[in-house]
Amino acid sequence: MPPPELDGLPLERKAALLSGRSCTRTEAIDEAGLPSIALLDGPNGLRRPGDSSEHIDPRRSLPATCFPPAVAVASSWDVGVAARVGAAIGREARAAGTAVSLGPGVNIKRSPLCGRNFEYYSEDPLLAGVLAAAHVRALQERGPGASVKHFAANNQETGRKSVSADVDERTLREIYLAAFERVVREADPATVMASYNRINGVHACENRWLLTEVLRDEWGFTGAVISDWGAVGDRAAALAAGLDLSMPGPDPDGDAEIVAPVRSARWTRRSSTGPPRGSPRWSGGPAPRRTAASCPPRCWTSTTSWPSSWPRSRRCCSATNGACCRSTASGASR
Repeated sequence: MPPPELDGLPLERKAALLSGRSCTRTEAIDEAGLPSIALLDGPNGLRRPGDSSEHIDPRRSLPATCFPPAVAVASSWDVGVAARVGAAIGREARAAGTAVSLGPGVNIKRSPLCGRNFEYYSEDPLLAGVLAAAHVRALQERGPGASVKHFAANNQETGRKSVSADVDERTLREIYLAAFERVVREADPATVMASYNRINGVHACENRWLLTEVLRDEWGFTGAVISDWGAVGDRAAALAAGLDLSMPGPDPDGDAEIVAPVRSARWTRRSSTGPPRGSPRWSGGPAPRRTAASCPPRCWTSTTSWPSSWPRSRRCCSATNGACCRSTASGASR
């Protein structure tokens, strides 16, 4: 399929491509021949929404094969097993019309209290990287893309969405980034998912050193960088750092944060000889973070089918208009 023609589109339509259309799908630009695509969990089996709302309610998910999670695959020490799981998920994703399977997870098991340890491979970055690379290669050979996550240093449950992982550079590179680097260099994943947490004080989704200098410039990553669900608090800063897609959506307020600096010339448009893809030049201050006071009133009313036991703020921010609440609450994690 030829690449879509985007040059003639209004700036607002281009900005809309940088956030989702819904909880699980990207925006479509019909006039440019650009379809909407689905991004679904996950690491050990597809998690597909069972109704038109596209919200991932576990009570309404469609049936899917549950494969052994990464912890079990790593316990086999068998690259072939990792590849077979990846291939099977790739076949199911293709049959379901899913463009991106949100996995595998390659974070290091730093603490036994991490609630995502079951879907991470190992405390050993070599083992995690080798098995994840086999998973990604086999999955992508079937057609869909993979999303290696959660980039990076997202290794604990307490404060998972806000903690700052303060780690010196040598430790980061030798332990916490090593598995990601191996997968990027050896398996060429379609996407990398940026995590919720901060790294040395800077949010991963707004961390230019991580997303552009290391991931793209050093490792040669050419795919798309997407956010974990609800992880972006400042759309302009995230885009400037190298984030391509903020999920979920839609997020018209965030799109406006991107359009405004371009129109006022605080952002310069990229050229073929300009900075790496995903890293526009920013010459103004970051857009202000949104707070509860600046959200539309409906944002604080539960209008979704999410479980009533969830806090109101979390239900709100899982709604289609809930992106405005990201600075005070987060949606469902992926």
